[in-house]
Parts: sequence; C-alpha cells; structure tokens
Amino acid sequence: MGCVTASDSFATGVDWVMDRAIGKVMNQVVFGQDPYTDLDFADDISLLAELLSLLIPVLEAFAEEAAAIGLEVNWDKTKVQALGTQQPDTGRAYGHEVAVVDESVYLCALTHSSVLSSYGIHCRSGLTRSAMQKSDNCIWKSRLSLSTKLKLYNVCILPIMLYGSECWALSKADARKVDALDQWCLRS
Repeated sequence: MGCVTASDSFATGVDWVMDRAIGKVMNQVVFGQDPYTDLDFADDISLLAELLSLLIPVLEAFAEEAAAIGLEVNWDKTKVQALGTQQPDTGRAYGHEVAVVDESVYLCALTHSSVLSSYGIHCRSGLTRSAMQKSDNCIWKSRLSLSTKLKLYNVCILPIMLYGSECWALSKADARKVDALDQWCLRS
C-alpha cells in the first residue's frame, strides 16, 4: 500500500530545493503586488521568470540543489514556455538541451504562449462535448426528470467546461463560444 507520508516527504524535499535554488538566483514574477517564483504540485513544478535568460540560471541552481539530496532533473521532460514573446526553439541548461514549447498543460489547464484563452477554451470544449456524448443514452435520453438532468449537468458537465476558467482572459468571441457550448449542452 505504501507510505502515507511519502508524498508529503517528497513535497517537503522539493520545497527545500526550490527555496535554496531561488535564493541563489532570486528570480520572481510579480502579479499585482504579489511576487511568485514557482508553482508546484506533487512532482510537477513550474518555474516563473520574465525572461528565458533569467530562467536558465534558476534551472541550473535547481539541478545542483536537487543533486545534493539525491534527486535528478529529468531533462527529457523539462520544457520552457515563454508567454507573449518569441523565443528560440531550444535553450541550454546544465549542459542539456531544453525545448521551448508554445503550449503546456499544468494541472489539466492548457496554457498557450500567445496568452490567448481561445486555446484552453477549445480544449475544454472538446472534453465537455465528449462527456456529454458519452453520457447521452444513460442520462440525457433517459426518463429522468428535467430537474434531475439539470442537477447532473451542473454537477458533472459544468465543472469539465469551466475548469481553469478563472484564469481565462475572455474576448467577446471567446465568451460567445462558451455560451454556444453551454446552449449546445442544454439542448442535448
């Protein structure tokens, strides 16, 4: 069954490595008045930097600090994403090539380098339509009352559609797409 505290122990170790790596290079991004250096969940980490040239020293410091406690960076899985700016296809960190990508998924939310929300909305739309179609015969075409179907829609489908929506920067066209998807689901 495994150790219940294993995930907490790992997170504690990674937080220690992050604190030491960030302390060496002091890298942060400011949103409003709040500075952020990283986002981490389980074994996924997103390091934040305003420029690629600022991120490379942080990656290298992270690799050094992780090695001190017996952890290794998987350079094949390490990706860099620049938001809103054009960056080279690859960068070099700690002697390894690091791919620069246009989009990435973190905690099931798609982020595109253009910082437009339409990519994430398109992804959520496909997942929502798939969920609606998979539950078509057992829920939507069943003899359940309309109020029960609406409750199931609100509990099962809306969270799929709106996951990560608090981070979307909606244009009028994006809002129309979300409304159209909602109407499509409710007509089904």
